[in-house]
Amino acid sequence: MKFSKIAAAALAATFLSSGVALAQEGPWQVRFRAIAVLPDIDSVVSPIGGRASIDQAYVPELDISYFFSDNVSMELVLATTNHDVSAKATALGNLDLGDVWLLPPTLVLQYHFAPEAMINPYIGAGVNYTVTYSSDLPGASPLANIHYKDNIGLALNAGFDVNFGGDWFWNFDVKKVYLNTDVTIDAGGLGIVNADVDLDPWIVGIGFGRRF
Repeated sequence: MKFSKIAAAALAATFLSSGVALAQEGPWQVRFRAIAVLPDIDSVVSPIGGRASIDQAYVPELDISYFFSDNVSMELVLATTNHDVSAKATALGNLDLGDVWLLPPTLVLQYHFAPEAMINPYIGAGVNYTVTYSSDLPGASPLANIHYKDNIGLALNAGFDVNFGGDWFWNFDVKKVYLNTDVTIDAGGLGIVNADVDLDPWIVGIGFGRRF
């Protein structure tokens, strides 16, 4: 009887201490990253042919995660990027299409394999909704107007955290976002040009984060 009481007390103490640790760690996490947005473009331009070209972008990124358990979390990724756009090898030659801003909030469900280890890899999948705004044609452009359609796409994710003591950690992250946009170009007297563009960027980031 005495041994069972001691064992029960020890078990209760272990449970309570682990509960306190989890409460202190908390369910929230933030990461700050420097990211490279690397478009992987496939496009159809009609009726003038050619292909769309969009440059790479390098920007800061913030993401916020909520942990439902030690292994499962939901991450919201926030960043905005500016890209120079052109149409190459068309019947009208190379066309400068100016620049456009993309705001692509992404929501990813992640599974963390080793939350107690120094190196904690994870994978994830979710959705992305990309909003285009502030598109500008170059000043001397013969084109009258350009419009990008907002769209939703799938996002896949993998990465790992490296814990370096306390609540802080380093992070390396890669996402593949499947994103399509329809581009409508008013070419004035030359008529309307349509482009079906798969941007499908790789997003590679490195940074640090904190759990609280």
